Amino acid sequence: MEDRTMWGEGKRLAVFSVRDGRGGGSIWVRAGYAVVNRDRSLNVVLDVLPLNGRLHVRETAERRLASAGPDTAELGLEARPAAPAPT
Repeated sequence: MEDRTMWGEGKRLAVFSVRDGRGGGSIWVRAGYAVVNRDRSLNVVLDVLPLNGRLHVRETAERRLASAGPDTAELGLEARPAAPAPT
């Protein structure tokens, strides 16, 4: 039987660098991905290095949205208005 939990073999997880933002919030930056091994250890591939050494591993937002439909603010990914283009 296939293990459908977060730690199922071969599952691909998102890796984020999380740092404290101004005003008490957190800033999440996608840092790479991790793949779960047979023994439930992780192979982590980073595209960027965290400034503070803090990493967070979780299911990808796409999988979570498809299965449970959580609010994106819960993931630290709330929409922010884009800065106006220079004129």
